[in-house]
Amino acid sequence: MENIFDSWLVKQPIAHRGLHDDVTPENSLAAFEKAMQCGYAIEMDVQMTKDGELVVFHDDLLDRMTDATGDIREKNFNEIFELTLRNSEEKIPLFNEFLRHINGKVPLLIEVKDHKHIGIAEEKIKDALENYHGQFAVQSFNPFIVKWFKKNTDFTTGQLSSFFEGVPLAKWKKILLKNLTFLHYTKADFVSYECHAGTTFKKVKKLKNKLPILFWTVESQEDADKFKDFCDNIIFEGFLPERN
Repeated sequence: MENIFDSWLVKQPIAHRGLHDDVTPENSLAAFEKAMQCGYAIEMDVQMTKDGELVVFHDDLLDRMTDATGDIREKNFNEIFELTLRNSEEKIPLFNEFLRHINGKVPLLIEVKDHKHIGIAEEKIKDALENYHGQFAVQSFNPFIVKWFKKNTDFTTGQLSSFFEGVPLAKWKKILLKNLTFLHYTKADFVSYECHAGTTFKKVKKLKNKLPILFWTVESQEDADKFKDFCDNIIFEGFLPERN
């Protein structure tokens, strides 16, 4: 088995929700195509609709990225499939559609968004990825989702975290998640931490060289250079990072 520190997860900069900009919306097939053309790995998000369809979409609410309103997890797919993403004609991709489009051309970092009833969406994601011929890793903020994948698959799986400033979570939950308290429970293969917090947080510093550390979301080459001694790779947007 390949040493994870020698893998794409460390060696290949990861485009946050694809290479998106003012005319190419995040998590769109167009943004993913641009990332592929530039040879970057891709980070993206998976949600499940009310009727069990896996879709590529970051927010719980449709409001920011479409002209519709409401929680995407409470919509049936036939209610959203014709929606266009902000300032474009791009649609919300189905997860299987996304996988067919990438077709193993670049590695994927798949964020499973938080949700209730853990196991249902995860089983569907597992089924889709077991038939996928390409490199990928899975990550989540929810340690119980991370644990599900570690227990039920052999996928490379990571723990997302941050200081959760401005996030509507109970204080005790923020403390537990910020401090990566569940890391021994989940046995995550890597950690993705918010970049500015990660440079100062002793917990993250202590993990360096034990697990790969990814920093998100890095928004300039200046920051990428500043963070390089604190992390093993970056999840970036808004610029094209230099590559070794």
